[in-house]
This record gives sequence, structure tokens and C-alpha cells, in this order.
Amino acid sequence: MGAMPTRDAAWALLTEYNQDAFHLKHAQIMEGVMRHFAAQLGYGDEAEFWAMAGLLHDLDFERYPDQHCIKAQEILRQRGMDERLVRAVASHGYALTVDIEPVHEMEKILYATDELTGLIGAVALMRPTGMDGLEVKSVKKKFKSPGFAAGCSREVIQRGADMLGWELDELIARTIAALNTLPAISMG
Repeated sequence: MGAMPTRDAAWALLTEYNQDAFHLKHAQIMEGVMRHFAAQLGYGDEAEFWAMAGLLHDLDFERYPDQHCIKAQEILRQRGMDERLVRAVASHGYALTVDIEPVHEMEKILYATDELTGLIGAVALMRPTGMDGLEVKSVKKKFKSPGFAAGCSREVIQRGADMLGWELDELIARTIAALNTLPAISMG
């Protein structure tokens, strides 16, 4: 079993491979969302592990977009990272770039919320009040509009909800709640 990085070490690794402000913000958003879900779902003692999976999930995306979730495994293993972290990061690319199916609840949350946070963020950008007062029905309306935030895969979001055994509305509501706990990271 390898090492679990500290927050500072994970950030240093992330910024070694990513410089784009959007990608770094998305990583921080996913870190916070994952930490929130760990606490909400009874995994508070693993909150840092969940958070590091969120922070590092797109480690290879900026530099190796054609090998996303493949190159990350290599990088994390070269750095001696915990195999659970390697698997979690890789599994969020299930059925897209890798055949590593999310099994643990944490992996399913990462898979389900990665695309959804992007969709919710895009909806929030369109509102004068941003995230404040954002309701499931507003996100659901845009979810049904394939041209809106077209890069956010509705299929992955729905598959993630199904993996968790949650209705789509529940996943959206819980993810909005998680995003609303993030202190200083703007969705824009």
C-alpha cells in the first residue's frame, strides 16, 4: 500500500501537470465536494482520502487529454501513491477512457459528481444570484437541454446516479448542497 499525499503534496503534484485556472478551480471544487460527501455519507474518518481523490482526479487531463485516467495511474504509481487513490482517480473515467468500474461508494460519488458540478456551475453562471437559491428544477431544465454545457455528459451523470441507487433529483440536490458548502471558490 502506497502513501496518501498531504494536501500540500497533492496540490504540488496537480500544479506540476496543470496550470489552467479553470482546471485548478475544478480540482478544488471536486476536493470540497468529495470532502462534503464523505462527511454526509458516514465516511468522515476518510474525508481527506475522498478530498485527495477529488483534487487529483483530473491530474493528467490538461497535459494528456488523449490518455486521461490512463496516464494519471502511471504518474501516481511513480510517486508511490496509495493504490486506492490510483484506482479512484482512474475509475472516474469508466466507460470513457478506462474499463475500471467505480465500485466503492467514494468512486461512485466522484464519477457522478464530476460532470454534474460542471453543469451546475454553468447553470449558476447564467443566474444573477449564482448558486444562491439554485433549485433542482433549474438544473434539471438545463440537464434536458443537450446544447447547454454540452461538454457535461448527461449520460455519465445519469449512470452515476444509477450506480449510487439515487434518483437524478437526489443527486442534483445533494451536489448543490455540497457546492453551497464551499467557502471561497466561485463557480464561475
